[in-house]
Amino acid sequence: MTTHVGLTARALGADRVIFPDNAGQSAETVRDITDRFGGPFAVELRDDQKAIVRNFEGVVAHLTMYGERVQDVEGDVREAVGLDGGDATDGASTPRDLLVVVGGEKVPWALYERADFNVGVTNQPHSEVAGLAVFLDRLFEGAELDREWEHADRRVLPEATGKTVIDADTEGDDGGEGGADTEGDAEGDGDGGEDGTAATGRD
Repeated sequence: MTTHVGLTARALGADRVIFPDNAGQSAETVRDITDRFGGPFAVELRDDQKAIVRNFEGVVAHLTMYGERVQDVEGDVREAVGLDGGDATDGASTPRDLLVVVGGEKVPWALYERADFNVGVTNQPHSEVAGLAVFLDRLFEGAELDREWEHADRRVLPEATGKTVIDADTEGDDGGEGGADTEGDAEGDGDGGEDGTAATGRD
């Protein structure tokens, strides 16, 4: 689960993920994916996640099934961080950083009190990964799906059928093969440490 939180944060618009210090394998997997498929995206291992949340100077959004419905507060979150106008992924239009906290099963009450927004995606039990994906897509209003990836050495060629990975510097959509099937590259949850895993919104 920890690895997939990081991969989802990277793919859907965050600029970094902060893992607990016991999630080294997850960190290495996310860094490897970033090296191969592009960034920028940073991965940090920290043992002071509670302090990070407590002392964060921007906006804190805590994803929890007990929170306010995402469809009711997404506009307020965008306004709070400055994404209510212009290109949602343009750093120039984002005056405040956003820390998105994805908690595990045992979330301290202090987090609910510290968060500027406690946000629920469906208010039903489901995956933290799914909640993060929906929240980020709502936050960026889909603009993150058109992101250009920098310093990638390979890219997936979109197609109706087949699985084609080509060199990133290959011109056009019909040239070059040079890639391997990447199915399963990001599988595995790493070494735990779900509680307090956090992703920061792109700034």
